[in-house]
Amino acid sequence: MSGVMGAGMDGSEGTRFSAPDGRPEGGREVRWSVRRKEVVVLRLLRGEGLDALARETGQAAGTISSWREDFLVAGREGLKSRPAPVEDRRLAEAQRKIGELAMDNDILRGLIEEMGRHPRSPRR
Repeated sequence: MSGVMGAGMDGSEGTRFSAPDGRPEGGREVRWSVRRKEVVVLRLLRGEGLDALARETGQAAGTISSWREDFLVAGREGLKSRPAPVEDRRLAEAQRKIGELAMDNDILRGLIEEMGRHPRSPRR
């Protein structure tokens, strides 16, 4: 039973890959979970070499690099292979915009209140 050892779910060694492309010993393709991708990305961010991780996991260096970029942009959510439904994305964007507008309103109300307490003297 020869094979390359990969990182377990908790970052420990233990998952055995026999195929160089990260497939388990049965040879069938396995979808990488967000947690498995996260473990690889965190190892990369901690300084392990991209090429070494690519060889160990059987994933292309470009794939791991892409995971890293996705993780840096969106955290764990960026590693999900299925994007959120359009409705969820629209709702999240609308909620973000509402939050921004609420903050803008609070700032403007504060400025108006401050101007009421300290009226400008007319210029001569």
